[in-house]
Amino acid sequence: MTNKTLPLRKCVACSRMVPKDQMFRIVKTADGIALDLSYKAQGRGAYVCKNKECISLAEKKKSLNRSLKAPVSGEVIECLYMELEND
Repeated sequence: MTNKTLPLRKCVACSRMVPKDQMFRIVKTADGIALDLSYKAQGRGAYVCKNKECISLAEKKKSLNRSLKAPVSGEVIECLYMELEND
């Protein structure tokens, strides 16, 4: 039997390597920028840890904008906070 390990991804805010199931994925597609809960959407993606500190730091430093090469709206940030409360 082989042990299946989750791939690690780097948080755009704190730069830690974390298993991707412990992070949110934000994706830039032709339709715009959105939260990707399936982790499988096509397009450029960026990961942020599932905690308030990293989300607010990513918003403050505009690291999501830099990673996705596009401005991230406040609606996407609000979706992150709402999903954090639902977890």
